[in-house]
Amino acid sequence: MIIDNKLETISNLFENKEIRSIWDSEKEEYFFSVVDVISALTDSNIPKRYWTDLKRKLEKEGSQLYENIVQLKMKSLKDKKFYNTDTLDTKGILRLIESVPSPKAEPFKLWLANLGRERIDEVFDPEIAVNRAVAYYRNKGYSDEWIKSRLNGIVDRFKLTDVWKEGGITKPIEYALLTNEIYKGWSGMKASEYKKLKGLRKESLRDNMTDIEVALTNIGEIATRDIAREEHPQGLKENLNVAKRGGGVAKGAKDLYEKETKKPAISKNNSLNYKYIDEIKEIEDKKGK
Repeated sequence: MIIDNKLETISNLFENKEIRSIWDSEKEEYFFSVVDVISALTDSNIPKRYWTDLKRKLEKEGSQLYENIVQLKMKSLKDKKFYNTDTLDTKGILRLIESVPSPKAEPFKLWLANLGRERIDEVFDPEIAVNRAVAYYRNKGYSDEWIKSRLNGIVDRFKLTDVWKEGGITKPIEYALLTNEIYKGWSGMKASEYKKLKGLRKESLRDNMTDIEVALTNIGEIATRDIAREEHPQGLKENLNVAKRGGGVAKGAKDLYEKETKKPAISKNNSLNYKYIDEIKEIEDKKGK
């Protein structure tokens, strides 16, 4: 649950009407109440009935959207009790909006069309995408030095994954395991644990790092890349060993930084202008009272 700010990518599409959501920490994905979205889009007096009819239509058509519906327990806005509720992830919700004949959906569909046009423009002029990224980070308050380091890190990351490909790494899970090994090597945490420390969910970990954390991440990945270029490891096991050693190089830099500055290199701070609370813990606390 978010307090102080709603989910910008969803709520702002519906004039800030409440859209219930649940965070799946394993899939790192939000699931949103379909009925809430239908209610916001259509102003139907009985959004459940509207959704029942639309769901029946989707099922009859063999729609992939129907297959992606997930039932999760959500707190009712009326009696505050928990009921099984049809939900969709972000991608599913966006497809649902396109399926609803509603005047309120039209601005969103136009936005999608403009987004597609922007992506086409970027194919012909990639600098547009770079400029947009720099503008985004500046608007978020990041310094130019941080932005430069972040963009360099993205390029270095591509160089690392190219080396991993040469070493027989092809599956997303393998890339994730190798990345975790580098993180563990210098921070003692996997990426998911690091995000939890900083109070993050779907947000980018690196976008919420301090300049020293970004630098240490870059050192770990560059060291891993250069060791791999020298030794040509093959397969996941050999590459995991190299990733661990690359992370160890960054650990040495981290220890020296902390010794000389008398400050911890790892921070709980993030760049969010909102924070999360644990709904389950909140419920348990209330029961305890």
